[in-house]
Amino acid sequence: MLTVEGLSSAYGRITVLHEVSLTVAQGEIVALVGSNGAGKTTLLRTISGVQPLTQGRILFDGRPIERMPAHTRVGLGIAQSPEGRQVFGPLSVEDNLRLGAFRRQDAGLAERLAQAYAMFPILKDKRAIPAMSLSGGQQQMLAIARALMAAPKLLLLDEPSLGLAPLLVDQILNAVVSLRDQGMTILLVEQNASAALAIADRGYVLETGKMVHQGAAQSLLADPKMRAAYLGL
Repeated sequence: MLTVEGLSSAYGRITVLHEVSLTVAQGEIVALVGSNGAGKTTLLRTISGVQPLTQGRILFDGRPIERMPAHTRVGLGIAQSPEGRQVFGPLSVEDNLRLGAFRRQDAGLAERLAQAYAMFPILKDKRAIPAMSLSGGQQQMLAIARALMAAPKLLLLDEPSLGLAPLLVDQILNAVVSLRDQGMTILLVEQNASAALAIADRGYVLETGKMVHQGAAQSLLADPKMRAAYLGL
């Protein structure tokens, strides 16, 4: 579904990604792990079109998209739940969700809204209150549900467990697994590398902007060098 080939990206004169390549097949969770500052968020932002690339290709369903603006990529089926949630604080929970569907104002809007509330029932209970009033975990649920309102083929999740209590982390990651089981394709960046690889099908390790390891998630979890260098084990 997604192929990234030799992708580089920079902030001004500072190159952050160095000829990065990866693939994500339909219906799988692929975990992207690495230390802070490795370039994981920049890679997701480049795939979604928020951050420009300096070289390389991005293919989605076999179609080159690296020169397309972000809103066009959303229309093709790529949606991102960003790091830090970035909800629209003064707006209601439901208005946040409806904004997620700005490219899909069709007859399925009510159904997608119902599905979002079914996945995260607390959002339905709080649908009329400002998003800024939600707890951190509830805001994360809202950020994921908002991305799903675009009816994506590929969901980019950036640090969904950041700053959450362990119980909420389990709830969020269980939701990610449920989405995969329903056929969603997911590229997951997660600070908790062990937890991410535990639910993923495959994994990549990014280090100072370069891909240094890849493989089946369980193989990466079992690799002693990986466990020592990246998993804190």
